[in-house]
Formats: sequence, C-alpha cells, structure tokens
Amino acid sequence: MLQSERCQPAPGEADGAREVPGIKVRVEVICLHEDGAENRCDVMELERHELATETLSLKLEEGKAIVAGVQEFVAAQQVTEDSERRRKCPDCGQRYHSKSSGTSTVNTPFGPVPVPNPRWNRCSCQMDGPNTFRPTSAWLTGRASPELLYLETKWASLIPFARVADLLKEVLPVVASTNHETVREHLQATAERIEEELGEELQPNLFEYRENDGEQPLPDGPMIVGIDGGYVRAAHKEGCFEVIAGRSVVAFRRAEEDTVPPPKCFGFVQTYDQKPRRRIWELMKSQEMTENQQVVFMSDGGEDVRRVRAGESSTKSGVNHGIAFGINSVLQSPNQCDRQNSNVSIGQNRE
Repeated sequence: MLQSERCQPAPGEADGAREVPGIKVRVEVICLHEDGAENRCDVMELERHELATETLSLKLEEGKAIVAGVQEFVAAQQVTEDSERRRKCPDCGQRYHSKSSGTSTVNTPFGPVPVPNPRWNRCSCQMDGPNTFRPTSAWLTGRASPELLYLETKWASLIPFARVADLLKEVLPVVASTNHETVREHLQATAERIEEELGEELQPNLFEYRENDGEQPLPDGPMIVGIDGGYVRAAHKEGCFEVIAGRSVVAFRRAEEDTVPPPKCFGFVQTYDQKPRRRIWELMKSQEMTENQQVVFMSDGGEDVRRVRAGESSTKSGVNHGIAFGINSVLQSPNQCDRQNSNVSIGQNRE
C-alpha cells in the first residue's frame, strides 16, 4: 500500500520556497488473515521535492530496497503460517515438541530469505519413522528459487558467467556473494535436471510406420529444421570438438486465430551427447508437430542426405519413420565439404 502526503514548508520560509511542491510516500505491506486480523510492515519512506527527470519515479537502489523489504515480509508470513499449520500431529492433534532451532537461507532474485528451519521430535503416538524431523523438508527442496535459476540459466547461455553475476548484482538485490562460480554451479545443476527429464534416447527402429485410422485434417505449414556443425577449440589447448546446432521454424498455421509457434534452437556436442534424436524429436513436438505435417530438413549435402532427398521424400512412408530417417541422416553427416541444401520432405504423400 502506498500513502502519500504533501510536505508543508516550515513557518517563516520565503514565498518562493512554498512554490516548490513536495511529497512524502510511505510504502507499507499488509497481510490479511482469514480471521480478519492484519499484520502491517513499513517498508520504506520516500520524499520528493522538485520534479525532474532524475527524481521521477524510483531510483535503482530504492526499487531494490523496496522489493527486498516486501519479499522479507511476505516470506516471513508464509513460513509462519505453514509452521503453525504443521505444528500439530495429524493423528492425535498434540503439538510437536521442539528438538532444536535452525535457519536456512534461500537465495532469490530479490535477495536472500532467512527461513526458520527447526527440528521437532516425533509425536509419541507415532511408532515408526525417525525420532526427529524438520517440517520444512516437505517443501524446502533447494537453496535457490526457481526464478533465480531461470535468470541465471537464461543469461548464462548468452553471456559469460562473470557478466551474469555482475548484471544480477547491478539490477537486483541478490546476495552479495553471487559470482561466476555460483552461476556455473546452478547452471550445471539445472542442465542435469533437464537432461534427466528428457528421457531415454530414441532408436531408429522405434519410429515405425502406422496406418492412419481415418482422414486427418490438413496440417499446418511445413516445419523447417536447419542443422549444421562446426569445430570449436577446447579450453587449455586440449584439441577441438564438433558442435551441432540447428533451428526449427513452423511456416504458418492453417487457422488464422492460431499463433505461429516461435522458432526454437538446439545444440549439442556430437561426441558427447547421448540423446541427439530425442532432443530434436522433443523440440519438434514442443512446436505442436502433427503426424501428417511436412518436415523439411536442411543440412550440408552429404551422401546420406542426398539419398534422403532423392528417394525417401518421394516414397510413401509414415511421418515418424521419415523424421527418424531424416534425423539420422543429418546427424551422420552434418558437415560435408560440398555445401548444398538437403530438403528432406517428411510426410504422407497422397496418391
């Protein structure tokens, strides 16, 4: 809640001083409970006098202080409410006795949040399980919030890790100890989690042709997948490695009211990545690829790709088998010397 009041000039001030308007703003946060009770907290007071471009709205440090103050109050109210709700045993209704106290810190884009993390004794009516437990274990799964991990991961894919840390500390009230190692560790942990969620690699024999049960609606415009490879020098003069990168674009939607999915990019190291087919397949699925949609692969003109363009695109085959064949071909020879487009039209040709 924002409250403002005009600053009155002191008695005896010159008339010219009274002409300069001034306001004082108090930022207050109110927590409304279900029983009608209220908890209030003053976050900051601001005072403005003569209006200028430099004094308009908030300064960067003021904005960082406000969001940090609001977060501290909101987080404290959340933890307090949750702790009270879990304090009683669900079986007999008696309160758990405290074994020890403690505090854990969760880092967010708006600063560190101290979270009370006590240890309680098990209720006497519970015969199984450990003698003590921490109530926060039901929801506290990490020391960094998903929003902070999102910003670090996205920015770290575009700029150096050290610049990410500098940018975060410049525009957000993050913890002062944030550095390039923090960003690297969070990025690595996020990448490993995403890799686990990707699933197992798809083998070519899993993409088998299936007869259509009935007439399918007209598909959207063709999906164009460009893929290429290049060599990158490894760090510490440890040789080079090949990077495969690509981009998938949907040409258009049949229905005018449907939004065309944005282009998506992918990349992997061919000698390291164990799931290249699955990676490309899931990327195309995320763009709402249908079974009868045409997919055009564009890559360097290797033998396998030319064979796909000359033969596979003119034969009647299922889309799953055709896409797998195209993926296999461009992965086998993505960086040939004779540069040319390889258009692999995948789909069910109508007779």
